[in-house]
Amino acid sequence: MQREENVAARHWRLDQDEAGVLWLTLDRAESTVNALSAEVLEELERLLPAIARRQASGLVLRSGKPGGFIAGADITEFGELTSSAQALEHIRRGQEVFRQLELLPMPTVAMIHGYCLGGGLELALACRRRVASDDPGTRLGLPEVKLGIHPGFGGSVRLTRLLGPAPAMDLMLSGRTVPAKAARRLGLVDAVTPERHLAKAAVAALGRKGARRPSLLRRLPAAWPLKPALAWYLRRKVRDRAHPEHYPAPYALIDLWARFGGNSEAMYRAEAESVAQLIVGASARNLVRVFQLQERLKGLAGQGVPVPRKVHVVGGGAMGGDIAAWCALQGLLVTVQDVDARRLAKTVGRAGELFRKKLKDPRGVQAALDRLVPDLAGAGAARADLVIEAIFEDPDAKRALYRDLEPRMRRDAILATNTSSIPLEQLAAGLARPERFLGLHFFNPVARMLLVEVVTMPAADQGAVDRATAFVGAIKRLPLPVKSSPGFLVNRILMPYLMEALTLAGEGVDPAEIDRVAVRFGMPMGPVLLADIVGLDICLSVGRILAAHFGGAVPSRLEQMVAAGHLGKKTGQGFYRFRVGRPLVPRGPEPRPGSEIEQRLMLRLLNEAVACLRERVVADADLLDAGVVFGTGFAPFRGGPLQHNRQEGITRQEEQLRTLEDHFGARFAPDPGWSSL
Repeated sequence: MQREENVAARHWRLDQDEAGVLWLTLDRAESTVNALSAEVLEELERLLPAIARRQASGLVLRSGKPGGFIAGADITEFGELTSSAQALEHIRRGQEVFRQLELLPMPTVAMIHGYCLGGGLELALACRRRVASDDPGTRLGLPEVKLGIHPGFGGSVRLTRLLGPAPAMDLMLSGRTVPAKAARRLGLVDAVTPERHLAKAAVAALGRKGARRPSLLRRLPAAWPLKPALAWYLRRKVRDRAHPEHYPAPYALIDLWARFGGNSEAMYRAEAESVAQLIVGASARNLVRVFQLQERLKGLAGQGVPVPRKVHVVGGGAMGGDIAAWCALQGLLVTVQDVDARRLAKTVGRAGELFRKKLKDPRGVQAALDRLVPDLAGAGAARADLVIEAIFEDPDAKRALYRDLEPRMRRDAILATNTSSIPLEQLAAGLARPERFLGLHFFNPVARMLLVEVVTMPAADQGAVDRATAFVGAIKRLPLPVKSSPGFLVNRILMPYLMEALTLAGEGVDPAEIDRVAVRFGMPMGPVLLADIVGLDICLSVGRILAAHFGGAVPSRLEQMVAAGHLGKKTGQGFYRFRVGRPLVPRGPEPRPGSEIEQRLMLRLLNEAVACLRERVVADADLLDAGVVFGTGFAPFRGGPLQHNRQEGITRQEEQLRTLEDHFGARFAPDPGWSSL
């Protein structure tokens, strides 16, 4: 029987059971998620001295939220930190609270179920032991680098001490999360058990003696001369995916360990000072903004809306097959239709590869395969809540398919097209229920790209739109509401950038140089290589559609390549040659920022983004930035194209466009929307 302690706290509850164990529960008020706000930490700071005076056999720290332990710091408060001095004061206070927890004169255990991330894991590391549930939702990690910072409440010190430098740095530099069993193998948690036994496991852990230490082999990299060698290796690995000017946090973390690792007190001080500098920098500000944009998109998939559970996909090609496989992976019952049995067999084969990669469990893989049903006859259309058309980009072919599909569908079912650029009004002609027709535009590769454009016409049934949006959220994707117009949002903004890159290539500029410039700007892949991977025939098709509506010309080099059958990766030859599916890209020197090539590429994209905002293709600037970041990978550290325009200066950007217009013509004319930014 528990005896409740009378503690004046909104977010924390302290109880003591008959065995003398204290149970400290975080249940943040007026929130569905536990996060370490300033108020939460202040209350914990007041509680710990009282806990230290108690006669108790141990303390178990747990969550009162069913979904998780602690998600990390409350990043909504990051914007309130206006100077590094203010940030340093906040971080040092958090470090001191965690130190008080670490020094309690009794055994302490963190009882982890669900997410345990960032500051939440740092808090758990300040306990002497950790136990975790084996629930699939239990994930542990320190993802701060994704927000432009690194652990600041002592996590960099405690994690390297617990795991050894190499695995600890890998976890922090990657920002990845690990499930409970992998965390136990690393030494991050002491025990893993079903949730129903978690409290017993926590009490058992209180009785364990001694502190955990990594093996001698794991401790060796901290010794001279291995320490500078490991630091050099880590910097080189990080440089492969993050430029130090764009993402300074991982380099700061490596320097922190290289200089102070092994000296805990010095490393605590340096950790706080490092995070205080990073958190007020442009990179962190923009990465936090991108995280908040992601949370906004997640919130658009409203709670309580019925989610389509039976999905019928027409088209077993690369896109249709991958959409079907992803839906089956997320637990939906999926039928996939195609006229070619061999294509359906390839779809199932690719799906099996995806399931084995994601699930690791043979029974889970088989269950997912059982949910994916090849359907040559298309019988699944009559039972589906949602029918997704994913055939080739031909309006006549799509309309002919709808004439066959719609009479066989339930009257309450939703018909969606995965078209990448055709306005819905062109496709809806002849439909009996056009109000239940919309676009669900996935991006390639489906298993990696988070964004799905939810495209609607003015007369769309709101209930159907809400269910389609909920469906996107249910399959762990980000829904972006977009108005029906040529190219929608992402492809419309991306295409001028791609066309300019191919124009430069046609002028004789080395494609590899063009791509290096774009990557130096912060794009995840160069535009020429992207065009090759998407398919030059698809680029040509979308380019023609957009040119017909908005003017301009398709680069002649692109026309010539497609006419010659050089379509990119799919044929093994495009602007690059491909060997076993991999491009042969020559290396070259890093380009300087702000070159004419960079201006021509990026200002075409930025100008089109301004046009889309002016035309309200999406509702506001934040949604536009979110769509372009998650749909194209646009340099996250810049916060989105419109955020980048504001930071670079609207007047300066306009002047650069006018200079380019004078040299290269009307395609660089500043959109009228610049004047209202």
